[in-house]
Amino acid sequence: MIKASDFGPKFTWGVAAAAVQIEGAASQYGKGPSIWDTFAAKSGKIKRNHKLDPACDFYHRYVEDIALVKLLGFKVFRFSIAWSRILPQGRGEVNQEGIRFYHNLIDECLTQGIIPYVTLYHWDLPQALEDEGGWTSFSINAVFNAFVSICALEYGDKVKNWIVLNEPFGYTSLGYMLGVHAPGKTGLSNFFPAVLHTALAQAEGGKILRAEVAKVNIGTTYSCSEILPYTQSDNDILAAKRVDCLMNRLFVEPAQGMGFPTADWDVLEKFQMEYGTWRLQDRMKFDFDFIGLQNYFPLTVKYNAFIPVIQAWEVKAKGRKKPHTAMGWEINADSFYNIVKQFASYPHVKNIMITENGAAYHDKLSNGNVVDAERIDYFKLYLAALLKAKNEGINITGYMAWTLMDNFEWAEGFNARFGLVYTDFHTLKRTIKYSGYWWQEFLKA
Repeated sequence: MIKASDFGPKFTWGVAAAAVQIEGAASQYGKGPSIWDTFAAKSGKIKRNHKLDPACDFYHRYVEDIALVKLLGFKVFRFSIAWSRILPQGRGEVNQEGIRFYHNLIDECLTQGIIPYVTLYHWDLPQALEDEGGWTSFSINAVFNAFVSICALEYGDKVKNWIVLNEPFGYTSLGYMLGVHAPGKTGLSNFFPAVLHTALAQAEGGKILRAEVAKVNIGTTYSCSEILPYTQSDNDILAAKRVDCLMNRLFVEPAQGMGFPTADWDVLEKFQMEYGTWRLQDRMKFDFDFIGLQNYFPLTVKYNAFIPVIQAWEVKAKGRKKPHTAMGWEINADSFYNIVKQFASYPHVKNIMITENGAAYHDKLSNGNVVDAERIDYFKLYLAALLKAKNEGINITGYMAWTLMDNFEWAEGFNARFGLVYTDFHTLKRTIKYSGYWWQEFLKA
């Protein structure tokens, strides 16, 4: 049985959340609308037409929620700053009420002995900027840089640990190519400009933090999945390689100074030619202090000539009779180990933190308890795999569970429960699940 102490005395244990998913107060205290406010208000975009506000009402309950972080034994709380709470129009006039809220939140973390890790962009672009083209617009980088500067100058004396972007492939692909997340755009003509401007943003945001914050620790996070071919046929192997280019390599390699992974997929070579990305290679490079990895599942893919561009499709875990979560995501700790090793192999990745990992199940409150043994088993498997990688010499310095409490899970609405704390979305009462108590005991050992 592994223990937290097996990871060493300096290992960082935390729990993560995001502004859109927990805060509520979406149109209060001077906050402007974000793309998720707009998207969630449209019928049929969110399962069961769940609405974004009040989410978990963290805005009004953050003191008790930070107390929960402490009670569970975590030392770190990772949260994000809502861009449109600071700049309601995305640029221009600063909302002092929003500035004050995050000062209060940061101060509460520090008062309770919790280290804040602040994510600057966790998918909630101000709607006013989306009206100008959002991440597809060349002007996005200047306004993002201005937002980063405001946050660094306001909070940099108290916050030393920063994450520039959350899962850039997630929001560019789901929001600007497939249209299933905000802002709901589709097609490569939206996806590729969004990718380019995002790759610039992750580096330029890091450079601003380096210049403005003393003794700063700067990271950015990537969603990642080991990509496995369904068979060992040439077609399936090449399909897996194309998906790997997109899901795992598309943003880390520009930050490493390698540019986009054009050699392994001709579509990306055309992207480079059309947008002249080689001219921007130096601007996209940044030496992060740590890389955040966010892993939930591996992906098994099969060649399919009828799928446009990528010519690959997923072979679901359920169809392969593999263990899976309530989301249908395969449970595979060996793949978690493998993807950590894949990212650690980059020469300029100095330090890896797992900034999200967790599982959704059909949790039910019964007699005041939530017995979620499956989630506990999941964490045991994945932490054992992480310890194996660490013991083999990979510099892994922290782990953050997703998530503190059940919340608004993007297009899944309130249906997907990932929390260590159960949220009653009618009363907003919090109840610690058995997995939360498991973490409490694990972190003591």
